[in-house]
Amino acid sequence: MKRVRCLVSGRVQGVFFRGATERRMRELGVRGWVRNLPDGRVEALLEGSDESLVPALEFLRRGPRGAEVTRVETRDESTGETLAGDFEIRR
Repeated sequence: MKRVRCLVSGRVQGVFFRGATERRMRELGVRGWVRNLPDGRVEALLEGSDESLVPALEFLRRGPRGAEVTRVETRDESTGETLAGDFEIRR
């Protein structure tokens, strides 16, 4: 399992980005969470296999309809431990 922290910039709040991300990550079997940041970005922590993270990151780079993603910063945070639970929206 691999874990990646992502910071998504652009027009990503107020366009159902978190809800669409939650739905897509659950479809892909990716664990983790997504939340809005006060500075207008969206932060996501994704955990899954390489096969599931490739389309997950592609989704974040594109976003849902109405979003305008200008940048996605990623940082590997793999620890060997796996996250508990499913994928959720954090407030």
